[in-house]
Amino acid sequence: MSHVLVSIYSWETPRASDAGSFDVEKNSKVIVSLESGNELGIVTDMHVTGSTEKAEKIIRLATKHDVEIYEKYEKEKEDFLKFCHREVKRQALPMKIIDARISLDGKQIIFVFTADARVDFRELVKNISKESKRGVRMQQIGSRDEARKLGGYGICGREVCCVKFPGSIPSITTEMAKVQQIAHRGSDRISGLCGRLMCCLAYEAEQYRSLLEGMPELYSVVNTKEGRGTVIEVNAGTQEIKVKIENGKYIVLKKEDL
Repeated sequence: MSHVLVSIYSWETPRASDAGSFDVEKNSKVIVSLESGNELGIVTDMHVTGSTEKAEKIIRLATKHDVEIYEKYEKEKEDFLKFCHREVKRQALPMKIIDARISLDGKQIIFVFTADARVDFRELVKNISKESKRGVRMQQIGSRDEARKLGGYGICGREVCCVKFPGSIPSITTEMAKVQQIAHRGSDRISGLCGRLMCCLAYEAEQYRSLLEGMPELYSVVNTKEGRGTVIEVNAGTQEIKVKIENGKYIVLKKEDL
């Protein structure tokens, strides 16, 4: 059975899904079984095989009625979003409501939010449930997921990576910035719209690690033909090291010259 990428309508992150025994094609509307219930999705990629992501089950192709129900609930959710925003403000809860979705069976409304810490939203859920006559589920997401939902363009002028490339967002670490020798630029220069480290730091990190193998660390002391010196610059691309000799002279060496 093949794997495809399915983007769940509304805010859900694209994920790998099992196509089952029926035929689907790109842009097909399908019904996908998620933990929160059956949802409407659209096939975005047909060329994903052997995915390591958790596979959700595509139940069937969506019907015209499914699409009409989805569109009806999309209009209804706006009133509940407004009510939720008012309640959050009234209760002074430290959370930001991003979006909402009514499940395809109409029994549950899911609110997605961001927060810097744990939030006691029991009263909020009770009031929304009473207003909507539905079960209420609150789902917290990270700032990167929020950026994927809202979209935008990075400092490079291109669409943000979390939107451009579907699938799970990888873990980005400060070590990736250090190995590419850009950590000294400061967090503002290497952070994306979400305020977290830019996803593109992962693209060349492994290549830099490979290029820097066998090269001395910055500010380490090395022996050269002109004497001992301190490494003040390492260029992974050219494989050159700039050294300040103890007598004050500056020299540039290739890695193999050390």
